[in-house]
Amino acid sequence: MSNDTIVLGIETSCDETAVAIVKNGKEIISNVVASQIESHKRFGGVVPEIASRHHVEQMTVVLEEALEQSRLSWDDIDAIAVTEGPGLVGALLVGVNTAKALAFAKQKPLVGVHHIAGHIYANRLEQEFKFPLLALIVSGGHTELVLMREHGSYEVIGETRDDAAGEAYDKVARMLKLPYPGGPHIDRLAQNGEESIDFPRAWLEDGSYDFSFSGLKSAVINKIHNAKQRGETLKDEDIAASFQASVIDVLTGKTLLAAEEYQVKQVIVAGGVAANKGLRKALVDKFAKTNIPLYVPPLKLCTDNAAMIAAAGTINYQQGKRSGSDLNANPSLVLQ
Repeated sequence: MSNDTIVLGIETSCDETAVAIVKNGKEIISNVVASQIESHKRFGGVVPEIASRHHVEQMTVVLEEALEQSRLSWDDIDAIAVTEGPGLVGALLVGVNTAKALAFAKQKPLVGVHHIAGHIYANRLEQEFKFPLLALIVSGGHTELVLMREHGSYEVIGETRDDAAGEAYDKVARMLKLPYPGGPHIDRLAQNGEESIDFPRAWLEDGSYDFSFSGLKSAVINKIHNAKQRGETLKDEDIAASFQASVIDVLTGKTLLAAEEYQVKQVIVAGGVAANKGLRKALVDKFAKTNIPLYVPPLKLCTDNAAMIAAAGTINYQQGKRSGSDLNANPSLVLQ
């Protein structure tokens, strides 16, 4: 009998239908993702009803493909992990109900997983954790600093008070008439622009590790409007570079301050915006001047996927955490 722990993960919190199988929380056996970006692109953002419908259509196909790629049978699966929140409630319900049905039919333990815990544990698929560690989570809906003193323990020491960084990226991208999702397009433009516009940095009051990007977003929008009214021409590349510089300054600055204050042994980065080339380079450059190891996951593990849910779910399972048949989607689930 194998001592390995094999967990099947399901992720449907937003616009990716994903199923993965992971061994011991560290080794990806299969990882299948069906993206909906093309369906939502013409609307300039995710439409919840369309996302839910696509999850229903894709779930069986993605599940079967993940099992086929793994070459495992249901007898080999120890537990089923699923994102229970936060996210779009309709989208979450598809994954949660799929997981509940499978757990009942196959007589497997069911494990609910917090979406952000999943993003954090995406890093463990590449690098073993050393505690205490600090995680910077930067995605479309979340900007947080999370302190972990041991596996499965999360202390949120900083979070967004308004717009998440990813939201600000998408809103600025819309002003520049860039396609959805806007983050990669802003990042690409920024590589060819100059930081010639002095946009604000919201450091907030002394000692706070919280973030605020609403004022920055408004400053960018006002700058574009005012330039149009005066008949001035602003280069999109310069707007993108200046906006991104402001976001990156605050993210890297607060992350370094928190890492030093809490004397962490590792800093890890997680979430979709962790794929941003400008942010990745700035973090690497900043932490290269310290003795604190920094780890940034590969691009394929930055965006939503089910391997990260299976990885986080493995820890929950090994710690004896189980969900019952009353597990429900929780769009406002708190990380704790």
